[in-house]
Amino acid sequence: MPDVTPIAIREEDLAVVRYDDHGLVPAIVQEDSTGDVLMMAWMNETTLKRSLEEGRTVFWSRSRQEEWRKGDTSGDRQFIREAFYDCDGDTLLFKVEQEGKGACHTGEKSCFYRPFGG
Repeated sequence: MPDVTPIAIREEDLAVVRYDDHGLVPAIVQEDSTGDVLMMAWMNETTLKRSLEEGRTVFWSRSRQEEWRKGDTSGDRQFIREAFYDCDGDTLLFKVEQEGKGACHTGEKSCFYRPFGG
């Protein structure tokens, strides 16, 4: 099992994050070793803090209206190596070590496996 590496939580960083009208912010997940974009999901303030504290990605499911930690059901866990917010504070980026088959619930490594025109 990969090491869990919590990320320091600084209030000044959290204050920059801008959530939408539903209290959510998009979070892009990228594989640390390859740079491949694995998925995009939503976070609220609570799941962002949990992700940083636990060193694993925790998201907000808009369809189920509940928190979910990636891999608790599938075993395809994501261990955070670095975390960033963009220049506007309205998008997050997590570089992770992906465990298991991959990030997509379909069994694919990445959720972005379907090209336009392909």
